[in-house]
Amino acid sequence: MKSRDLASWLRWQENLHPRVIELGLDRLRPVLARLTPWPDLVSVYTVAGTNGKGTTVAVLESVLSGAGRLVGSYTSPHLVRYNERIRIAGTPIDDAALIEAFEAVEEARRGGPLTYFEFGTLAALELFARAAPDDVILEVGMGGRLDAVNLVDADIAIITSIGLDHQAWLGADREAIGREKAGVLRLGRPLVLGERDPPRSILNQAAGLHAKVVSLDVDFSARRSGSGWEFQGTGTHLADLPGARLAGPLIDNAACALQAIDRINPASLRSPDAVRRALAALELPGRLQVVPGPVEWVLDVAHNPDGAAALSTFLATRPPAARRVAIFGMLSDKDLEGVVRPLLHQFDDWLILGLSSARGTTSAATLARARRAGVTHGREIRDVASACRTATEMTAPGDRICAFGSFQLVGPVMQQLGLYSTPSGDQEATPRT
Repeated sequence: MKSRDLASWLRWQENLHPRVIELGLDRLRPVLARLTPWPDLVSVYTVAGTNGKGTTVAVLESVLSGAGRLVGSYTSPHLVRYNERIRIAGTPIDDAALIEAFEAVEEARRGGPLTYFEFGTLAALELFARAAPDDVILEVGMGGRLDAVNLVDADIAIITSIGLDHQAWLGADREAIGREKAGVLRLGRPLVLGERDPPRSILNQAAGLHAKVVSLDVDFSARRSGSGWEFQGTGTHLADLPGARLAGPLIDNAACALQAIDRINPASLRSPDAVRRALAALELPGRLQVVPGPVEWVLDVAHNPDGAAALSTFLATRPPAARRVAIFGMLSDKDLEGVVRPLLHQFDDWLILGLSSARGTTSAATLARARRAGVTHGREIRDVASACRTATEMTAPGDRICAFGSFQLVGPVMQQLGLYSTPSGDQEATPRT
């Protein structure tokens, strides 16, 4: 397929495979083999986990870049623009380069079926192969063992946390899910483990592969100190680190990132001032993001029970608000009730939206499930613009509005608040997982 604009490519990819999600690597390996060969001397960081992956990737990228290294990073889904998923030297890939990579994947697939996520992952790998960066950071989309990013051997794996999410594909319990996520491990290569209570399946997999495991609060640690924090790694100690952007559990994710660098490229941590500057400049949109003002806004992509519990704990640490309004929407295959229950006591009113995508659902269906979970003051809202306007009309100085749930909700809310502007000439696309 040839097309001049990115939006047409993305619409076409959505319908290329009969299923939205189809885990497995066998279809992908021959396609990757026909693309640009992977460059030598690239350090690959693969990040898996239920929550905290995006923050970990952001810290890796910022600190390694701050040390003067050329970094490529791949994340998903995106908040507003598809281009956010692929960054080289800290900059989202532009439309022209992305389309060139799509064309290369289309030629290499030779008619074989690829999902939307797989097509984009192969395009990201093609772009990194062309750029030949010093470091490549790959965020697992789902699970690990059969996820498309697992086509590339990780020099170091990071597993941030293990919780219940995507059970239809990964298994019904933490042991099964841990086994899938541990699929990113490689023989004799290290694992940074941010989960304090890891399933035995991860530890058994690591032992079988002779992978050196370094664990949070056992081998490395993060400790808050005043307005900052302190990192103690296996080979590096850093104090007086800026912590303003690392709310709640995000400090654990940052520590995992620093420990991975400490293991693979400790020279990047030798300048404490450079690390501090990198962390001070860190951007974590939609991750416990606070937008101060007379009415405080909190934005978070919590879309599973553990993420919701972390958001609830974070909100409890904020100064009390007179009225608390939630703007909420989630994909249909998520544990909506498990997300809503930990947050019931945090909100007085709920504005409920539907999401228009392959895995989306209507506002009426979302509201019905929210009511079954215990929401008593909830109502349907037509769209994000209406939700933001209604929430603003409902609140006064001293109140709080929290938009949370799917990336498909939080990204458009950011746009409504003027926190995100699309560069001229670039395309927007609906987020997909």
